[in-house]
Parts: sequence; C-alpha cells; structure tokens
Amino acid sequence: MLHKEILLKELENVSEPILAEVLDFIRFLKAKTAQEKFSSALLSESALAKDWLRQEEDDAWADL
Repeated sequence: MLHKEILLKELENVSEPILAEVLDFIRFLKAKTAQEKFSSALLSESALAKDWLRQEEDDAWADL
C-alpha cells in the first residue's frame, strides 16, 4: 500500500481537531520545502553568476 493510501485510511478515523493539526503540518512542510528550494537557488546564483557575467557568455548569446 502506498503512503498516500495509508494516510487517507488513517485520516478516516481521526477527529476534526487532529485533522486541523495534520492540515497545518502539511502546509508547514510544503512551505518549508518551497523555502529550501528558494534558498538553494539563491545560494547557487552567486556561483553561477561568475560564468554568466563573463564577456565570453555575452558574445556567445549576442546573435540570439
């Protein structure tokens, strides 16, 4: 059985207050994941900029 199926089955027998907490936790995890992806992209930007901001790159893309 997949995790999603197991989770859905478990949720059938849970009270509303606990469901509210579960929903809040899921939203927290999604926001955390989005923030981690953004942070990773932001950190890599300075490393990649060293290559992007070279004259050779500008020359290579000048015809497009």
